[in-house]
Amino acid sequence: MQLTIKEIIQELEAFAPLQYQESYDNAGLIVGDKNCRVDSVLLAVDVTEAVIDEAVKLGAGMIIAHHPIIFKGLKKLTGSNYVERTVIKAIKSDVAIYAAHTNMDAVSNGVNGILAEKLGLENVSVMSPRAGLLKKIHVFVPEDYANAVREAAFKAGAGHIGNYDNCSYNVNGKGSFRAGDDSNPFVGEKGQTHFEPEVKIEIVFPEVLQSAVINAVITAHPYEEVAYDVYSLDNPWDKVGIGLVGELKTPVKPMDFMESLSGILKQPHFRYTKPVTDEIKQVAICGGAGSFTINQAKAKGADVLITADVKYHEFFDADSQIMIVDAGHYETEQFTKELFSNVIQKKFPNFAVRFSNVNTNPVNYY
Repeated sequence: MQLTIKEIIQELEAFAPLQYQESYDNAGLIVGDKNCRVDSVLLAVDVTEAVIDEAVKLGAGMIIAHHPIIFKGLKKLTGSNYVERTVIKAIKSDVAIYAAHTNMDAVSNGVNGILAEKLGLENVSVMSPRAGLLKKIHVFVPEDYANAVREAAFKAGAGHIGNYDNCSYNVNGKGSFRAGDDSNPFVGEKGQTHFEPEVKIEIVFPEVLQSAVINAVITAHPYEEVAYDVYSLDNPWDKVGIGLVGELKTPVKPMDFMESLSGILKQPHFRYTKPVTDEIKQVAICGGAGSFTINQAKAKGADVLITADVKYHEFFDADSQIMIVDAGHYETEQFTKELFSNVIQKKFPNFAVRFSNVNTNPVNYY
């Protein structure tokens, strides 16, 4: 089975839209032509020269990685460092490179979501939900067509609030209008003011779906000119944000938890602070560099925070209120390959996805 790179990207970005990446990030298609067709993709955490060689050997025309090979602008391509050499090799080998980084961190079922799943966490919620990502549409519809317009908006992805869907608010009233000479009114007569019983429908939706929602509403609406308003909301959204907090089904002793974590991450060595509870129940996670979430984890009442790249003085921020475990950057993000595979194969079950066998972790342990 062949797919265009664009088709693959559409599925990845429907799952983790690029709009959710941090300002410093460089997620997206980094090398390649989105219109090219590929027989298979290679999934990796990082892209290195060895990963490019692996893709060529396997005949994979595209690499999907968590970390972008390019973070900053390249002014020259002379092969003077590993970034330039990797990009040059990818271009010469006709291998496309795509990265889903902080956008994949931000969605609740992304990098942290699959880590929470591996840990067996329940009642999981976003540790620090992001605000400013939601909008609300108000649309005025004749009563007999209100249900059709609502259903169209719901089908386009609007109307989700927490664990509820098909959410809307509806107010009955009367709309007035006068059709001009060049109009083709659905109701009323040209040149005469008409009053029509209407329903004002209010529905919340993610900003990334705005075009789809508006198009769906207009298509389902019977009027020649559709009256609607779109408002930006400051509400935090529980589906997107930083880190997750969840509960273990059964509380465990701190060292038993550490032993279990070691087995899950296949990592025998952790840096950690002294446990502050006799049992671990509430667990906060932030895959990759997440020391900036220490205070949020404490505020959520977590017994332990699992993250990486914690500096010496940041361990003091535990302040006898939480146990901090630095479990390794690569280690806490290693399941991203599995996540990519799940997203792609849900849509394209017969498309070939391969996991990179190259260990790109630059950190060794003795």
